[in-house]
Amino acid sequence: MSKLKSIYVCSSCGAEFPKWSGKCQSCGEWNTLEEDVVEAKPTKSASKSRSVRNELSGVDYSDKIMPIGSIQPDDEIRYKTGSGELDRVLGGGIVKGSLVLLSGEPGIGKSTMLLQICHSLGEEYTILYVSGEESVRQIKLRADRLGADSPNLYLLSITDAESVCSTVLSYKPDIVIIDSIQTMYIHDISSSAGSLTQVRECTNMFMHLAKDMEIPIFLVGHVNKDGAIAGPKVMEHIVDTVLFFEGDRNFSYRILRAVKNRFGSTNEIGVFEMSDKGLAEVTNPSQFLLSERPTGVSGCCVSCVMEGSRPILAEVQALVTKSSFPSPRRMATGFDFSRTAIILAVLEKRGGLFFGTLDVYINIVGGFRLDEPAADLPVALALYSGLVDIPINEKLAAFGEIGLGGEVHSVQNIEQRISEAQRMGFEKCIIPKYSLRQIDVKRYNIGIIAVSNVRQAFEYLRKESNKA
Repeated sequence: MSKLKSIYVCSSCGAEFPKWSGKCQSCGEWNTLEEDVVEAKPTKSASKSRSVRNELSGVDYSDKIMPIGSIQPDDEIRYKTGSGELDRVLGGGIVKGSLVLLSGEPGIGKSTMLLQICHSLGEEYTILYVSGEESVRQIKLRADRLGADSPNLYLLSITDAESVCSTVLSYKPDIVIIDSIQTMYIHDISSSAGSLTQVRECTNMFMHLAKDMEIPIFLVGHVNKDGAIAGPKVMEHIVDTVLFFEGDRNFSYRILRAVKNRFGSTNEIGVFEMSDKGLAEVTNPSQFLLSERPTGVSGCCVSCVMEGSRPILAEVQALVTKSSFPSPRRMATGFDFSRTAIILAVLEKRGGLFFGTLDVYINIVGGFRLDEPAADLPVALALYSGLVDIPINEKLAAFGEIGLGGEVHSVQNIEQRISEAQRMGFEKCIIPKYSLRQIDVKRYNIGIIAVSNVRQAFEYLRKESNKA
């Protein structure tokens, strides 16, 4: 009888260790080693495996070598999902033979999205939906509610990964959906379903299945309490595409972001709205992010950021108030906290402002996150507006990177940002002065204010306030 042994696997990098330690010696992360029970292979099996490897070592694969010029890609290499936002994130559609991981918090809408695209894909392709969490009757009820009852959609409720592969090999569907990878297991591995070893090996098995049969496979993956995908980090290295659902499930809007994509850009996002009939596409994200803007309130400024090739307008809110603590609080939601500290230091040193005894809170409306440097200037303007209690014109947008000297640096895609602000009805736009060389001001029906440092931007806001 084979013996069981315990190993410790790093949930961040997937490295294995015989003993537990507080710090992973491979990636340097703390408190990431988790215990896993594996079956120790007997000596006889080990020697047999070595003999098999020795026999395979003499196999010649020279007849399978092909020059790259002789390989002709299929004209229908991508499947259109019927969802323009999802196709945008995937890079144009589902690639044949790709392994896609769709992750997010429980209840965020992962299964709902996959069932909805089954309705469109089912018109031309056969789909096998494998669920390890729900029965086929439960999936049927949800499909009827979402209107995804396609005749080419076949359901299977099973958790054995090897049986799933055997079914796919015999049935040969066009697309496979597995919901979720944490419920799948392999009999030969002694650890329980959802463990690090099971998740990794099951994902590896489905990866070989997708490549050998050229069938796109969707894997649903839940996230843990820290927001990371449950399972070892090597799971992300195995799959071709990692899609992540962002947003609070208590709110209606969802953002789908590509964390990894071998067949497209990782900067594109898709925006959806959750309703009682499923996820609806939001083709104009700027409109929904600005739909509930307050008027005549200080500390609010609109920024224009680029998500891939798409310009998006987002509202930045800043609240500056007297602190009741010995050490004032600094909080940022949707914006980098370290970047917030840098901007505050620049405003005090170069802008002549004082935040030393004040609490500062920054929020990006709609659950959106601003990651690029172009959001520095609108954050600074919102902080200034909140400090001096001067409302910013609701028809004004701004973007630009702030340096440590207080200067405003130019950013990329100036024309797209200004055009988006003009399309959304904005009348004025504050941009870096050096960006004027990249645009033709006469082309736009919007007032462009060029500034070279934060003091000039603050001076413009003061003049506008005096006119009002």
